[in-house]
Amino acid sequence: MKLVIATTGASGAIYLQRLLRAIDPAAHEVHLIFSAPARQVIAEEIGTLEVPAGVHQHDDRDMNVPFVSGSARFDAMVIVPCSMGTMGRIAAGTSDSVILRAADVFLKERRKLILVPRETPWNLIHVRNAATLIEAGAVLLPANPSFYSKPQTVEAVADTVVSRLLDQLGIENPGAYRWGESAK
Repeated sequence: MKLVIATTGASGAIYLQRLLRAIDPAAHEVHLIFSAPARQVIAEEIGTLEVPAGVHQHDDRDMNVPFVSGSARFDAMVIVPCSMGTMGRIAAGTSDSVILRAADVFLKERRKLILVPRETPWNLIHVRNAATLIEAGAVLLPANPSFYSKPQTVEAVADTVVSRLLDQLGIENPGAYRWGESAK
């Protein structure tokens, strides 16, 4: 799978870190984009992001990347965490950064675009932007962890969201909890 992962300034760097650990860059081509605020949030929340070897990293201002063109075949894009500002700019169709342009390309090409907002509560503007994005074909997967598996650590709580992301991407996750199974 050819995958673009973007991260913005919303709280929730742990979701990005856990997703990067769950995807094997030897089995999947992974491109990672940071918005400027994302780097600051990552530093505040987890210190240093551990990026696996083989993951291609890009700046949000460098439009010289293949996935900002519809002629480059990529399978999916995940924005995790996705700020409400980023959701609003994607819904409005602005494309003035790599993250926004790539999201626009994935929507116009009918490729999988998954947004992971973590903000709460939502106001009416957020709801309308979410509806616009869903109508345009995006998948909204709010960072709402589950507790069926009785997670014992913060990482295990975050992994309940990451497991749903991997399911959406069609990437096997053998450690995922499934409803009706015993907790691991």
